[in-house]
Amino acid sequence: MTARIGVVTFPGTLDDRDASRAVRLAGAEAVPLWHNDADLKEVDAIVLPGGFSYGDYLRAGAIARFAPIMDKVVDAAHGGMPVLGICNGFQVLTEVHLLPGSMIKNEHLHFICRDQVLRVENAETAWTAEYREGEEIVIPLKNQDGQYVADEKTLDMLEAEGRVAFRYVGWNPNGSRRDIAGITNERGNVVGLMPHPEHAVEAGFGPDSRESGRTGVDGLAFFTSAIKNLLATA
Repeated sequence: MTARIGVVTFPGTLDDRDASRAVRLAGAEAVPLWHNDADLKEVDAIVLPGGFSYGDYLRAGAIARFAPIMDKVVDAAHGGMPVLGICNGFQVLTEVHLLPGSMIKNEHLHFICRDQVLRVENAETAWTAEYREGEEIVIPLKNQDGQYVADEKTLDMLEAEGRVAFRYVGWNPNGSRRDIAGITNERGNVVGLMPHPEHAVEAGFGPDSRESGRTGVDGLAFFTSAIKNLLATA
């Protein structure tokens, strides 16, 4: 079986080709999905990549939530299909209420682009099973609306249920509550995060590693985790 992972493109999406390449490097078939598609083309998992869907007018992800394909994505997620939202994709997942909380402007009100250390807090989701709990990884970060916010009750619930998937280490780059960089739903099939794992999958093009420059591939395990999960449940 070759896993088919759909990558959704909205008007304004920037990282769909990078996400598709990451899927292929991990060993799956990347299936392009358009925002106006009426079906999911029999994919096994879905990636909502980064960018500025619909120009981020009104609010990041606020218009993308109404795209025809999102009805199908929401139904598939409720049915257990693995769904990964990266940066703008994470924002969209909060807008369709597949994940709680919301994303607002960075605390310092500036766009930021840097290599970011993350700590894996939950290694039991469909997208994190190839990591170890407590492992620190380096993933590129680039955003303007990257501050994760939620009320204290929601934050306490995420902590108590182990649904904080990733936390910023060393420096909180955008003011996110409790240093949260990514979260998961209760079932563990839906994950959203602000950093970009698809930019850390190929030596020579990724972030600096502890060994040498541009060799970091810490993001590849997101995609191999999903493939392994799909094969295990096939």
